[in-house]
Amino acid sequence: MKQLRNIAIIAHVDHGKTTLVDKMLGQSGAFRENRAVSERVMDSGDLERERGITILAKNTAVTYGGVKINIVDTPGHADFGGEVERILKMVNGVLLLVDAAEGPMPQTRFVLGRALELGHRVIVVVNKTDRPDARVAEVTDEILELLLELDATDFQLDSPMLFCSARRGTAAYSPDSEGADLAPLFKTIIEYIPEPGRDADSPLQMLVSSIDYNDYVGRVAIGRIERGAISKNQEIAVCDFHGERPARRAKATSLYEFDGLSRVSVDEASAGDIIALSGIGDVTIGDTICAPHAPDPLPFVKISAPTMEMTFSVNDSPFAGREGKFVTTRNIRDRLSRETLKDVSLRVSEIPDSDSFNVAGRGEMHLSILIETMRREGYEFQVSPPRVLTEQRGGELREPVERVVLDVPEASVGAVIEKLGSRRGAVLGMNRAGARFKLEFLVPSRGLFGYRSEFLTDTRGEGIIASVFERYEPWKGDISRRFGGSLIAHETGEATVYGLFGAQERGQLFIEPGTAVYAGMIVGISPKQEDMTVNVCKRKQLTNFRAAGSEDALRLVPAKLLSLEQCLEFLADDELLEVTPRSLRLRKGEPDHTLRRRAASGKSKRKGE
Repeated sequence: MKQLRNIAIIAHVDHGKTTLVDKMLGQSGAFRENRAVSERVMDSGDLERERGITILAKNTAVTYGGVKINIVDTPGHADFGGEVERILKMVNGVLLLVDAAEGPMPQTRFVLGRALELGHRVIVVVNKTDRPDARVAEVTDEILELLLELDATDFQLDSPMLFCSARRGTAAYSPDSEGADLAPLFKTIIEYIPEPGRDADSPLQMLVSSIDYNDYVGRVAIGRIERGAISKNQEIAVCDFHGERPARRAKATSLYEFDGLSRVSVDEASAGDIIALSGIGDVTIGDTICAPHAPDPLPFVKISAPTMEMTFSVNDSPFAGREGKFVTTRNIRDRLSRETLKDVSLRVSEIPDSDSFNVAGRGEMHLSILIETMRREGYEFQVSPPRVLTEQRGGELREPVERVVLDVPEASVGAVIEKLGSRRGAVLGMNRAGARFKLEFLVPSRGLFGYRSEFLTDTRGEGIIASVFERYEPWKGDISRRFGGSLIAHETGEATVYGLFGAQERGQLFIEPGTAVYAGMIVGISPKQEDMTVNVCKRKQLTNFRAAGSEDALRLVPAKLLSLEQCLEFLADDELLEVTPRSLRLRKGEPDHTLRRRAASGKSKRKGE
C-alpha cells in the first residue's frame, strides 16, 4: 500500500486557506509547467469567486516525497460550519491557519474545538507573516491561550507551529526565517499526521461525508473507507445510522480517487483512501456503505442545530410569473428537498394548508446563498424576514447568542460600543493593537440583523466584523431592528422622473425612473418611524404654458440599489422580499393600503386596551 495522509485545512474566513492549497498544488507538481491556473483554483463556484469565500468543502490530493496527501479545503464563514463539522470525520489531522495580524477569530475557536473533540492532531500555521501589521509573537501566545481554553490534551498543546506566507508560497519553522518554499509544511504533515488505519481484511465500511452530483452518473458519494476494500461493480449495502430506512442493496458502478484537481477512475480502493463512488441513487450524507453480508452503520457526527429561520413561499405579487421559470409550490418543494440532501445543517418543513416552507439555517449568509443560488437557477418565490429560533428550558424563553469579534480604528470604537449596546450586546474584552482596537462582544443573534451595513458606515469601511454562535441565553428583551419607515408605492405603473422627484423629499429611494412598480411595493426608506405612501408614477399635467425642457430641470438624488443581503436586513416584520431571476422587490405582506391601515388601527387599539 502507498503511504497516505488525510488532512483538512481549517481557519476563519479570509485567513488564506484556499491560497495555501493553490501553492501546495503548484509546488507538488500537480500542474503542468505550461498550464494556466487561476487564483483560488479550489473556489470553483460562481458565487465563491464573486464573493471571495469558500462555500462548499472540496477534496484534492497532492503527492510529496512518495506520500499521497489528501487535502480537504473547508469554508471559513461561520454560517457554513456544518460543512466543516462533517468533513472532520474524513481526516486524521488538521492544519489550523491563523492570520498573523488578526489572530484567532470566532470561527477559529469553533472549528478548532470540533477538531480537538475528535482527538485530531493539529499543525498550527501562522499565515501572512509578510503583512506590514503582522504581530507574530502576540498571535502565537493567543493561539496557545485558545488551546488551553478549549481543554486541549498535553499532546495537542505540544503541536508543531509553522510560519507561512501562502501568497508567496513559503513556510519556515521560525518566525525569524522567511523560508524558500513549502517543504517544511509538507515534511511536518508527513512526520506528524498519522497514517489512517489500513484494516483492509475486515468487511467494507465507509461513512458518506459529502455528496456531489453529475448529470451523467447522478449522485456521487464521497467519504473515507474506514475498513475493508471496495472494487468497481461490487455489490454493496447502504445503511442509515438512525434506522429510519432498512439497509438497501446497490452496486458501485464507478470508483474515483482524487489527484490534484481531477478525479481519477480506479478499479479498487482500500481502507484509509478518500474516494468518490457512483451507482447509489438515493444516498445521503451520514449513510454508511457496507459489505452486503455485514451491514454495520457508523455514527455520524452531530451537526449543530440551526439558529435562524425564514419562510419561503410562492410569489403572489401582481408581477408573479413574469420573470421566473420555476414558480409553483412543487418546484420550490423539490428544490429545497434536494438542498437538504447535501447541506446537513439546513432544515426544511412544510407549513400545512399553505404554499410556504420554513427554512432554518445557520445565519443570514447561509440562507442568502441558498436564495441567490435558486434565483440564478430560474426560481421565483418570496421570503419573509429572518427570525431567530428560540427554545424553552426550565420554563424560561432562551435565544441564540453570538460571539462577535470586531477589529476597528480607534476613532470608531465609541460608535461601535454604543450601537452594540443598544442591541443588547455585552462587552467581553477590548485590546489595543497599534492604532486599532480588537473588541469582543456577546450579542443576541437578532441584534445583528441589519447591523453589518451600519458597522461599515460607522467605521468608514475600515472595520472587520466576524461572529459565530456561542450558546442559548435568557431572552434579552426588545431590540429595535430598523430606525425608519418604508416608502410604499400608491399605484401600479412605471416610476417617472416627476413622481420620483416629489417622493425623494420623503426619504431615500430604492428605484430609478422607468422601474415597474405595483401598489404595496416598497420604493424607499423614510427617516420617520411610520410608513408613508408615495405616488412615484405621477406625471406632470400638460398645459399650454408648459415650457419646453422643464422636465429636464428636475434633478434626482441617485437611488440606493440594495443587494440581496441588504434587502434581507431591511425587512420589517410585515414585509416580504420578492425574489426573481432578474429582480429583487421589497413589498408589504398586505398590498392593499386600506386593509393595511385598518389592521394597523386595530393593532394599536388592542395595544391601548
